[in-house]
Amino acid sequence: MAKVAMIGVGLIGRAWASVFARAGRDVVLWDPDRAALAAAPELIAQSLHDVARHGLAKDPAAAAGRITVAATLEAAVKDAAFVQESGPERLDVKLETFARLDAAAPASAILASSSSAIVASRFTEKLAGRHRCLIAHPVNPPHVVPIVELCGAPWTAPDTIKRARAVYEDVGQVPIVVKKEIDGFILNRMQAVLLSEAFRLVGEGYVSAEDLDKTIRDGLGLRWAFMGPFETIELNAPGGIPDYCARYGETLLKLSSAPVTPAVWGKDNVARATASWGLAPSGEDILKKQRWRDDRIAALVAHKRSQPKSE
Repeated sequence: MAKVAMIGVGLIGRAWASVFARAGRDVVLWDPDRAALAAAPELIAQSLHDVARHGLAKDPAAAAGRITVAATLEAAVKDAAFVQESGPERLDVKLETFARLDAAAPASAILASSSSAIVASRFTEKLAGRHRCLIAHPVNPPHVVPIVELCGAPWTAPDTIKRARAVYEDVGQVPIVVKKEIDGFILNRMQAVLLSEAFRLVGEGYVSAEDLDKTIRDGLGLRWAFMGPFETIELNAPGGIPDYCARYGETLLKLSSAPVTPAVWGKDNVARATASWGLAPSGEDILKKQRWRDDRIAALVAHKRSQPKSE
């Protein structure tokens, strides 16, 4: 792959640039925000050096040297073999951006969107090259969290999914295939359920926000760092998944039967949960904590890579 174009260089676009550059790809950046575009190379270089401490970038200086900036979208995608769009989560922006990408990128280039909730069929239907378009939804920040959800529209060519999967595997990510379109894809739908119950439990006074976070951080999250929910329950009953469901299915059905109502995400309940959390970090505080988070995740990823896989 000679060149990868990054369209949009916010947090996600910069992280994607880091992923491809450290894997040896030449990366061209473009963003309509000139200030964001000008600042991006230095921020990407910084993140490359941060993860290098954990062995996730072998030569951060060389990787940073493979990153260049283009003056226009059209210049960025010229001769690109792969395009990763990470613009705003707005349908009108996706429609305009993908029309330009389809017109300007080489016919063989894959056009992937980092969209976290908008399915590809909503902004690719009328494109001549719609067969080469797909969603490649990452988790923030993708330069340390490797999962990426691949979801095509009904007209996305199977070969596009196959080629995209090979690309992401080649740069060290962990792609999964969403077999048919669904709003929010897989991870965000799972996350939505957990967050809704978290806001319900805290807002209705069952537990403090701090203690709820401990329940995940020092409980479920320890298993989830290396096992998914199916593998987890398989190991929690002598007879595996069928045995687990026979033992606990009825109880879990009752626990999960309460519907998520608008009140769970309403202002009053959010205010109660926020008050329980008790913190009001500044923008600078959040940026500092984000770097701490990225460093901790990078260390965990490095640890997981060093361990033998389960048999």
